[in-house]
Amino acid sequence: MEPETQALLAWYDRSARVLPWRGIRDAYHTWVSEAMLQQTRVETVLSYYDRFLARFPTLSALAEASEEEVLKEWEGLGYYSRARNLWTGAREVMARFGGELPADPALLRTIRGIGPYTAGAIASIAFDVPVPAVDGNVIRVLSRLRGIREDASLPSVLRLIRKEAAGLVPAERPGDHNQAMMDLGATVCIPGTPDCAACPLSSFCDACRNGDASDLPRLPRAKPQKVLHWTLLLVRGEGRILMRRRTEKLLQGMWCFPMLEGFYGQEELLALAKSKGYPVTGCSEPAGEYRHVFTHRIWEIRIYELSAEANASAPKGTVFIRETELDSLPVPAAMNGALSVLRR
Repeated sequence: MEPETQALLAWYDRSARVLPWRGIRDAYHTWVSEAMLQQTRVETVLSYYDRFLARFPTLSALAEASEEEVLKEWEGLGYYSRARNLWTGAREVMARFGGELPADPALLRTIRGIGPYTAGAIASIAFDVPVPAVDGNVIRVLSRLRGIREDASLPSVLRLIRKEAAGLVPAERPGDHNQAMMDLGATVCIPGTPDCAACPLSSFCDACRNGDASDLPRLPRAKPQKVLHWTLLLVRGEGRILMRRRTEKLLQGMWCFPMLEGFYGQEELLALAKSKGYPVTGCSEPAGEYRHVFTHRIWEIRIYELSAEANASAPKGTVFIRETELDSLPVPAAMNGALSVLRR
């Protein structure tokens, strides 16, 4: 076992975070936790993990559910493609592997939604396979530890980092090692200025010796978020509200209120809504504005309440929903501002 690995595991034994998905050997539970943790803080996932598993306690239970049921349990966690991939992947495992996740990382990577990192996490944590699990935390730790000062987003540099990571994974306790690397990156070797004084690897660390840990990893400058303006329509009448189930990649499968790109005045909006087939008879003053921030874009949303024609039929691609049924549908956080207007 490499001395860095020994030091890291000794630190982990003293300092490991207590998390509900730790200390188990259940590949399905590990998969659920890793899917939820992608681009999401641990503190946020804690409020979803147990509830999701209570609703879908086994891989077969998840596979037998409908996509809408899965999205509803994921509601508010964001990045909904993770939920769809988890559900689709579970159905694949039932069909191809008899309902049991394989231990082989190469086979795991053939399942929908399981990439190299998740495959490494499942294989090492659930099956003790000595393979690395390289996520953003591990890229940061390894870039500093080994003094890798090239652009860490380049394929050649990522290959080097994965090779270095693989060289540190021990034959014994590979899952603990990978979780220790994650904990180290999340709590000590953090973005910006790391706490080198508290780091169990500081005596081995190239960046610590050279005093440039805060500058690593080298990454390209993030592109500014694109700002989009939307006019959101609350088309209501007879206790019903007009909605649509999104088919676009972003928020696919989630129920949203109709939106038109751009901002409009009251009269202009009413005329435009009618021209697009919305069965409306009147339009309010703007009922509110809010913004929703995604990873790569920002939605600036202006809300209007519109009166629906009596006994109106929903135009193609939309559905009138009883307002009392809204809570049963998977509605994304991007609609929360509109829901607040609707319920006030």
